[in-house]
Amino acid sequence: MEIHSLKINDWIDPEYLAHFLSSKFGEKGLSWLDSDGSDNGKYSFLGIQPKKIISSRNKINRIEFDNPFEKLTKINSGFWMGWLSYEAGYWLEPKNPWYQSELATLWIASYDPIIKFNILKKEVILEGSNLNELKKYQKIINQINIKTVQKNINEVLYFDFSKINLNKISSQFKKNINEIKKLIKQGDIFQANLTTKCELEALHEYKYLDIYSKIRATLKAPFGGIIVSDCDKNKEAVLSTSPERFIKTDINRYVETRPIKGTRPRNKNCECDYLNAIDLITNEKDRAENIMIVDLLRNDLSKVCEIGSILVSELLKLESYPKVHHLTSVIRGKIKKDNTWVDLLKACWPGGSITGAPKIRACERIYELEKAERGPYCGSFIKIDWNGCLDSNILIRSFILKNKKIKIHAGCGIVNDSIPTEEDKELKWKLLPLIDSLK
Repeated sequence: MEIHSLKINDWIDPEYLAHFLSSKFGEKGLSWLDSDGSDNGKYSFLGIQPKKIISSRNKINRIEFDNPFEKLTKINSGFWMGWLSYEAGYWLEPKNPWYQSELATLWIASYDPIIKFNILKKEVILEGSNLNELKKYQKIINQINIKTVQKNINEVLYFDFSKINLNKISSQFKKNINEIKKLIKQGDIFQANLTTKCELEALHEYKYLDIYSKIRATLKAPFGGIIVSDCDKNKEAVLSTSPERFIKTDINRYVETRPIKGTRPRNKNCECDYLNAIDLITNEKDRAENIMIVDLLRNDLSKVCEIGSILVSELLKLESYPKVHHLTSVIRGKIKKDNTWVDLLKACWPGGSITGAPKIRACERIYELEKAERGPYCGSFIKIDWNGCLDSNILIRSFILKNKKIKIHAGCGIVNDSIPTEEDKELKWKLLPLIDSLK
């Protein structure tokens, strides 16, 4: 497939172009993989009016023809964006218990053309297979009036926060931490990523893009974005401010994964902020937790990568975001010639940083303690480029929307040294900024 490109003369912020095009074509089926202009977030991608949609949303019986990974193997060309839910793990480990995902297990769409933003160079480029189609979109985009778009973004949004009971959430979370610590002492698992959630409701009908604009005003991230499904019965969308890459491949078959483990809050006082960062870097518990997941992901990659190709290029690196500091490591490898990006996804699913070790046993314990589906949360946004390369995030710091209901999740990695009160504090460092972003 020959891909053409046309450059838009002037820089347009992706947010304004997303709102402008959704006002013309509707936001149903819109995918915007957003980023923050950092080293890992140089590009943003926007797609509207999907050409083709693949989904897996069977809710009664999980049957083989609805296998999301098998459906992903049907993708052989084009530019695709979508999500894959945590519970896709059922089709890899059916003997483990899994909850039904309320949203689609898989929702992914092809776009032609797509709009690519180089945030660092301030460039907007149209890419697609049909030059006439590109020229049509170029003409439409050139009609944008930024001031009009800004006025039409609804910044006054009202939500019902009354169902959020942080004391109740904290109490149950600490109980579950103690249960995990018992399991670790018994040798059942070494680590588990325990999560919880709160729910709220929009008091009016809003465009999901308006909600995302409100969130990203304070929570920009390198692997964020919004995807709105085409579902007519129940409107559903996933909004993310994730700082974590899951898996990325390149045309030379190299793969990279960037697990995050270890968190401290940011502080407006510079000295306190530095001390928080130093405490994170030097903390034995956080370092051990990160290294444990590095080993797990090395093992996952070894299933599909060439022998001797896997290396840890960065270990325990400090990365700082608007609300938190994180410890991030980077693992790389080279995929075997007879393996595909779908094989890679299957080998690593669900992500080690949001499950635990050993992974499959940790997933079972997560099921028992959390007592609810995760859905797209702890799954991934997925992008397949024109050249067949995969990029994906881990859907943490995310908002799961269905009609007017909004679920906000957060979690912590629990190890033997975990102190329930400290883990509860970390939970709130992660959860409260998400809640506050809607206020």
